[in-house]
Order: sequence, then C-alpha cells, then structure tokens
Amino acid sequence: MNPSISQPAVAVIDIGSNSIKVLVAARAPTGGLTILKTRTLDARISAGISQAVPRLSEPGMAAGLDAIRALLAEAAPFSPAATVLVATSAVRDAQNGTEFRDRVSRATGHAIRILSGDEEANLIGRGLTCDPALAELRDFYMFDLGGGSLECLAFRDRKIQQAVSLQLGCVRLTEKFVTDPTAPFSSEAQRAIRQHTQDLLAQSNFGFALPPGTAAIGTGGTVTVARAILAARSGLTLEASEPQVTLAQLHELLAWLGPLPLAERRSIAGLPPARADVMPAALTTLITVAETGGFTAYRHSLYNLRYGLAAEALETL
Repeated sequence: MNPSISQPAVAVIDIGSNSIKVLVAARAPTGGLTILKTRTLDARISAGISQAVPRLSEPGMAAGLDAIRALLAEAAPFSPAATVLVATSAVRDAQNGTEFRDRVSRATGHAIRILSGDEEANLIGRGLTCDPALAELRDFYMFDLGGGSLECLAFRDRKIQQAVSLQLGCVRLTEKFVTDPTAPFSSEAQRAIRQHTQDLLAQSNFGFALPPGTAAIGTGGTVTVARAILAARSGLTLEASEPQVTLAQLHELLAWLGPLPLAERRSIAGLPPARADVMPAALTTLITVAETGGFTAYRHSLYNLRYGLAAEALETL
C-alpha cells in the first residue's frame, strides 16, 4: 500500500470500444470512494465491430495493449491491493476477443474479465450511485453511450429497476451508416441512425415509465465531450462548467459540427481529434434517446463503470 494512503487502493482498467481508462480509488471515511488517479487514452480497438463477423484489427489490438501497459504503469505507484481489467462491447462481440484477452494476459500478467451487457449496465449503475453530487436523487434514468453499446437504466429509490444494453455505440453506428466519415455528416446518415435507434429502443421494451420530469443522467464519452465543447466555448474547464447538457444544446452542437468535414471537426476545442469522426452519430443517438423518453436535458456524471468496479473490488479487501 502507498504510505501516503490510509486505506488500501484498487486499480480498475476499463477496456472500452473507443477508449481505455484507468481509475485508482480507495475507500473514503464516509464509505464512498476517494479518487486517487484517473486517465483516459483513445485507442479505438473496436474498428470493424459493425461487420457481419466482427473482429478486432491487428492495429486496434496493438494500440489497446499499448494503452493498457501505459495505464498499468500509471497505477503502479499507488501500490493497488487489487488490479481489475475489464472489457466491454468490442471485445465481447469480436470473434477474436479471446485472442486479445490472451495477448494482454501474456504481456501484463493480468486477466481480463469480459463483462456481459447486463453486468456492464448494472456496474455502471452501481458506479453512478457513488457520485456524491447525485446523492439527493431517488428516481432517475441513466444512459451511458460508448463506442460499442448504449446502456439504459431506470432507478427507483436508488435501486436499479431495469437495465438494458443495446448495440448503439457511436463507433458501431458510424461504421454502419456513415459512408465517408471524412465528409460532412449527411442528412441520410442522420435519418438512418435516428430510425435505427428508435427501432432498437422499441424492440428492447425499455420502459420510460418513471414520472414525467424524472432526471436523466448521462455518462460516457459522448456527454463528457459535449459538455467539454460547451465549456471550451465559454472559456471554462469541464469541472467549472454547468453539468446540465440540454437537448437544445445537443441539437445546436450537431447543427454546427455535423456539416463540417472531419479535418475541421478535429480542430474544435473540447473535442478530442480521435472522436471527431464518431461525434455526429453519437449526438444523433443521444438526441433520439432524449426525444423518445421526453427528456429536456442530461445531467452529466463522470461516475460510471470504473467506479462501480472499484466499489465492488474494495468490498473484497
């Protein structure tokens, strides 16, 4: 254990479809989490995930392994008592996901736990309840949009009542519906993504059954980036900005960046260049979910899958 930390720490590495993230956390005196380290690296291991037979590419696996090694090195100074590696949609759906898992195990000595869609959704929900800024909420929805999937949850009295994982990730939909990601986002692609999102929501029977006006919490890269862009336009840091991202703001962002070619999108402050190609599809998906559920805004939280996994791991120490 790091001598500067009074409680044992755990490290969690979340191998997502678009990015790979680390969280190092310890148990706080209040029973919550003390956050010691976070970092995100864009790796895009999910390239090719929308194909009929999804496979992880060799460059994607190499980039993923490099990112995992780098994040393990950043966690090491905290001497974590446990280190947890998990993979989500891209690895669980890929025909060669086991090959990637074996490669990481040989290179690092750590096994990867591949989460099912239900496990991912429920752990994201557990992480969200660790957010002290949301402690007053009892009934709410949560939507976590990643590169490979969209997790939809409904909470009553802070307990998960419904959890659904849908193949609506922004990398997946960009590959499926955007013919040329370097060109402006076409109205045809926008309509197709909107219809596909509506269809999968309807087929999932996810019940938007909480009372009208119930808060919708947004986690994952898309809401974070949308908030970061809005913050940069106001000369603010993400942390100093308003956590509420309204439906009107999402529409305005899509109307602004959608018509831009990829080269111009990559220069937008707050928008990581590696995410510029998938951002129009991601915004379209978030907008469609909000309009389907009757929400006027998402309240942004950074507490998602990693935080749920950290809380779970700390219970075993």
